[in-house]
Amino acid sequence: MTMTLTSTAFAHLGSIPAKYTCDGQNVSPPLAWSGVPAGANCLVLIVDDPDAPDPKAPKRTWVHWLLYNIPGATPGLAENVQSGQLPAGTGEGENDWQRTGYGGPCPPIGRHRYFFKLYALDAPLSGLGRPDKAKLLKAMEGHILEQTELVGTYQRP
Repeated sequence: MTMTLTSTAFAHLGSIPAKYTCDGQNVSPPLAWSGVPAGANCLVLIVDDPDAPDPKAPKRTWVHWLLYNIPGATPGLAENVQSGQLPAGTGEGENDWQRTGYGGPCPPIGRHRYFFKLYALDAPLSGLGRPDKAKLLKAMEGHILEQTELVGTYQRP
């Protein structure tokens, strides 16, 4: 069975509703996954935008949300999930606003793509504290069993 990541808020490659952006309530969308490999000890979720600042001339990937050590049996995350509501043991990394938690799409120009990437790992990650994306990816090396992604798009009105 292949691992899949979905949201009831938007379809793969579909438009992310304003509710989940800086133009709305800026809350995290509901996420669900299935097909997590049997040997998966934990999951990692990375949400980023490779089109920053301008999709016609991208200069960097903007990190919106980092979660790690999500228990492997977790079926998803509720809408507007807050730090205190995350599954026990889940760690939070630092996004590009230098804080933890979800930061929704807020593109300065054009229609951007937002990649919700889910990784199944064979072992928990330790000693990370509040890692940035680079530190998290380095810690994941050699531990990824499977990965999947959900891509949404957003353009400000």
